[in-house]
Parts: sequence; structure tokens; C-alpha cells
Amino acid sequence: MDPVEPIDRRATRGPTRRFTAGTRRVSHAVRTGARTTARATATGGQRTGRAFRTFARRDGADESGLARYIEMHSVQVGADAALTVALAGTVFAMPTDEARSAVAFFLLLTMAPFVLLAPFVGPVLDRFRHGRRWAIGTTLAVRGFFAWVLASALVTDSPWVFPLALVCLVASRSYAVARAAAIPRLLPPRLDLVTANSRIMIAGLIGMGIGGALAGGVSRIGPEWSLRLAFVGYIVATVMAIRLPSQVDTPVTAETPRIRPPLRSRPEERIRNLPPRVRHALVIMCGARFLVAFLTVFLLFLLRANPIPGWSTPLVIGAAVGAAGVGNVVGSLLGNRKVAPPPTPTLVVLGLGGVASALVAALFYALWSLLLLAFVGGVSAQLGKLCLDSIVQSEVPESRHSRVFAWLETTLQLSWVAGGALAIVLPLRPGVGFGTAALVVALGFALAVRILRAQERPATSPSRQIHSTLQE
Repeated sequence: MDPVEPIDRRATRGPTRRFTAGTRRVSHAVRTGARTTARATATGGQRTGRAFRTFARRDGADESGLARYIEMHSVQVGADAALTVALAGTVFAMPTDEARSAVAFFLLLTMAPFVLLAPFVGPVLDRFRHGRRWAIGTTLAVRGFFAWVLASALVTDSPWVFPLALVCLVASRSYAVARAAAIPRLLPPRLDLVTANSRIMIAGLIGMGIGGALAGGVSRIGPEWSLRLAFVGYIVATVMAIRLPSQVDTPVTAETPRIRPPLRSRPEERIRNLPPRVRHALVIMCGARFLVAFLTVFLLFLLRANPIPGWSTPLVIGAAVGAAGVGNVVGSLLGNRKVAPPPTPTLVVLGLGGVASALVAALFYALWSLLLLAFVGGVSAQLGKLCLDSIVQSEVPESRHSRVFAWLETTLQLSWVAGGALAIVLPLRPGVGFGTAALVVALGFALAVRILRAQERPATSPSRQIHSTLQE
């Protein structure tokens, strides 16, 4: 039996020490890198937070209370983004196949929240405008509660998913109406309404990006976690809403005019009772919403029947969505200028741009023309809405702000549905489709010009009498 050779410990001591030292160096480097990354992340977060607070509080917004509203709005939009991520793929998802009946059902579904908005929500918010902070907080708390309930319903495939999500959508539209009515009371002396509304929109875009990114991360654990994240966001926003400055509420005084009962007239009569500048802005914005919806739905079918040579269909759709998103950002930035563009002339330019871009797409069916149309539609939808809101906030008496905004939101959604419906029934030929859309938008623009010219009539005209009646 061969003897076992003794282990030379001195021969192995060197490599062992070198391995141990290398392991220590790697461990130290990992710890150092982790600490550096954590510090950089914390520093970046602090800098981003300081930059956002500076953006929200400049130009006197801190003193007027507008900055606190901007911060609250960004939190609630982040929660909305988390809710949207959770509901993606449910009955509220936009169908992308060629089933036109599915798209038609989706269009009708988008009108569901507006069934209650104009006849009920608007008048109620006007009646309780002296407690507007609590009204805004209620719309947030309702969404928070139902987001938590939805988390369980979504996991178990409960039939209550649709009704619960519908309640959240109604509360979301109610918040939008209450927000538009509250902004004039928080306006700093150095800002105009277009700039204030634009600043809120930009804060919403920031909140949407952060909330969507966080929701996308936690949704990998399960779809219900996006809803729980939305619940947290809504609860935080509710507390921030209740802590808003007291000037958000309209004080109840003897001089405050008594609110009349809801107008029991047809929608077209309600719109006819609005001031001419509001009607002019509304018609142009309806054209912009119509064009955006038409482009969205028409492209889904057109690119499958007539693809652009050399470009894949998903790439073209993604590029069009990106161009529309860039247009939204550009529209918000244009409205956030120190001296915002005048609302009515800006709307005229946007209306002409919509007609021209639709004609270009009808004449030249190419990627660049579709991107141009999507970009112009994004700018028009965003900047035009800022102009419309500012005109309503300045032209309509405060006692009727909420109901008027409810009417306008419902009318704009109807135009969106009309654009999508026309895209479904038209033949899949670029010239016919985009040419028809251009004709519809041009007719709307001509109607808007006629309304604006009617404003120059003498004060004894019927439209002025109706306007004076609305202001009483």
C-alpha cells in the first residue's frame, strides 16, 4: 500500500491567500458600487424633485396655491396610469384586429361615463362649489376604494370588473370637470389661464410617465399589484386635495347668485346658449378630436389592406403613436410659454393645420404624411384643449363652470366617437378616407368662422341676448 504523501501547506497557502484577497476586493467593489448607485439614485431623485417643485411654484404659483394643486394633480395622474396599465387587455382595451364590430363596441363603451356626466355630475358640482376641495377629494377617494376592490375582482375574473371600472371612469371624468372649474380661483397674477392649464398638463405628463413605469414594474408580480399601487396614489392625492388652499372653494355669500336647476333642454340648445367664443372654440376642438379618432381607427384597418411599401404595419402604427405623443408634448410646451398665445387666433391656426394635414395625407399616402397628420393632431388636441378651457374659464360665469365643462366634455367625446365610426364605414382607400375626413374638418372650421363673425353683430342680436341670459 502506497504511503499517502503529506500535504505541503506552504505550497497551497499562497494561492489561497490570493483567492481570499481577490474575493475581498470583489466584495468591496460590489459594496462600493451599490453605495455609489444608491447615492446617485437618491441624488438624482432629490434633484428631480427639486426641479419639479421649482417648476410648479414659479411665477407666483406657490403663493396662490396653484403649486399645491399641480403636485396633487401629478400624483392622481400617476394613479390613473397605474389603473390603465391594470385594465389593459380587458374590455376597455382598444381592439387591434380587423373585427369592426369589436371596434364599434369599444367606441360605444367610451361613451358610458358621459351618460351621467352632463345631466347629473356637472349640476351637482356646481351646486356644491363651496365645498370643491371635498368634491375633488371624493372623486379621488372613490377611485381609490374601487381600485382596491378591482384588484381582487381582476384576479378572480369576476363579472364585476366592468361595472367597477366604469365607476372609476365616471369619477375620473368628474375630477376633470371639477379641476377645470377650480383653476381660475388659484390663478397667480403673473400667469394667464392658458399657461396655468398647460403647467397642469405638463405635470400630468410627468406623473403619467412615473406612474406608468412603476405600474409596469409591479405588474410583473401580478396585475392586481398595479391596482394596489393606484390605490396608494389615490389615497395620497385625496389627502392632498383636502389640504388644498381654502380659495379653491367658492365662498357662500349673500351676493353669490343662486344656481338654477339643470337646463332641461336638448344638447344642441345647451351649446347654442354658450358665448360665441366658447362655441367657436368648441367646434374647432370637435374637429381636432374627430381627426385624432379617425386617424387612430382608420389606420388599424387601412395598413392591413394597403400597407406602405417598405414599411411594416406595426412599425408605422408605432411611429404614428409616437408622433402624436410628441405633438401632445409640443402642444403643452407651447401653452406653457411665459406669454401664452392668444386662445382664439391659436385655435384658428390649429383648425387650418388640421384641414391641411388631412388633405396632404389624402393626396400623398406615405409614412411622412401619416406622421405629419398624427403630429398635427396631437398638437391640436393638446393646445386646443388648453385654449378651450381658458376661454370657458374666462367667458362663462363661475356658478356654471362645472355643468358647462361637463357639456363640453360630452360633446368632445361624441365627436371622438363620430370620427371612429366614420373610419369604420368608409372604404379602405387613402384618398377617399382622408379626403372625407378633411372635408368634415373643413366644414366644421367654416362653421366656427361663421360663429366668430356672428360675435361682431350688434348687442341686440339673439345670440347676445342668450349670452346675457346665461350670465345672469
